[in-house]
Amino acid sequence: MKKISLIAAVLFSCTISAFAQRYCVIDTKYILDNVPDYKEAQGKLDAVAEQWQKEIDAKFLEVDKMYKSYQAEQVMLTEELKHKREEEIIAKEKEAKDLQKKRFGYEGDLFKKREELVKPVQDKVYNAVQKLAAQRMYDFVLDKSGGITVIFSDPKLDKSDDILRSLGIKKDAPATGE
Repeated sequence: MKKISLIAAVLFSCTISAFAQRYCVIDTKYILDNVPDYKEAQGKLDAVAEQWQKEIDAKFLEVDKMYKSYQAEQVMLTEELKHKREEEIIAKEKEAKDLQKKRFGYEGDLFKKREELVKPVQDKVYNAVQKLAAQRMYDFVLDKSGGITVIFSDPKLDKSDDILRSLGIKKDAPATGE
């Protein structure tokens, strides 16, 4: 009997403590979309990516021109010259692919540029979220921007505007629900 009473007391206290946990919901996409520094950093990043893509496209266009020229002239070329031109085309294509990998590959120049421009803004938002959670004693802060973390949230739990205010950004409209 004592065991059953003890188990019931433990289960009851666990249930009570589970309900006592405080949480709030934020939308990091909404927050970042309303941070001017983020928009500016994203604009710079897009401009750099576009410039690099043009550079890569020009290299591939050059490879294409070399290949078409080779196709048109190959009937008049000796085997040795054919082989030499093929190697030049392959080398030029490899150069273009290497540049593409360097710019857009995993941990490439775009990744580093994103770290340089966007990460400081994201860190600022993260610190504001941490500060809000500590001030209001939230046990959990859920992010609904990914779409997989929260299926439904009560709009009064959404503290995205509070994060924007703590970052010094005034926003009139309430956070958008999804």
